[in-house]
Amino acid sequence: MKKPQLYLLPVPLSETDIQTIPEYNRQIMSNIRYFIVERVRTARRFLRKLAPDVVIDELTFFELNKRTTPEELSEMLAPIWQGYDVGLMSEAGCPGVADPGALIVEMAHESGIVVHPLVGPSSILLALMGSGMNGQSFSFHGYLPAKKEQLVPALRKLEQVSGQTGGAQLFIETPYRNQQVFAQAMACLSAKTKLTIAADLTTESQYIVTKSIGQWKQAPPPALHKRPVVFVLQAH
Repeated sequence: MKKPQLYLLPVPLSETDIQTIPEYNRQIMSNIRYFIVERVRTARRFLRKLAPDVVIDELTFFELNKRTTPEELSEMLAPIWQGYDVGLMSEAGCPGVADPGALIVEMAHESGIVVHPLVGPSSILLALMGSGMNGQSFSFHGYLPAKKEQLVPALRKLEQVSGQTGGAQLFIETPYRNQQVFAQAMACLSAKTKLTIAADLTTESQYIVTKSIGQWKQAPPPALHKRPVVFVLQAH
């Protein structure tokens, strides 16, 4: 008999991209009754589209965020000890990557629970794949500092590390600050440094372009405001 597991369930990067979820994932999700999610509302909406035959009101959702206590984390895994699988979902993309789901995965390992990650859309890997930059050596840095006096040194540090190691440096930003990050990159980075802008991945408005800083200055990208973007930087 199969032991109950913690399934790590990727979700679309956009609500319109349900087709990016493999059929194998659909079958597993259709049989799970306990879910750990970032926002119950969006999780319910996603599952309703993915598995129309599932009765959403019969499912149990635990909401995980930055304020979740260790005691609450333990309660979220309790169904596994009662013989039920539990699914962990991010708000978008892969759980445990740039979201609080890693806390649940860590606790599962410490408790001897089987962790089962599933294949699905990851904006970070898609951006790296589409960048043409070093896929053998790369680092993801999450969000850079918001304040200009901290952002500029952070960008220069990534450029310096890339120059020393040859590795690609990936980072993201809150969508309404994308233009600010782009403007500071133009102002402080070398003209030869390459920068990929990967916006709206997997959607009809997908935009993935790699240019040097000098080339971006000559031909800036379309407006990035309020668009989900992954930036990839590599010194040359």
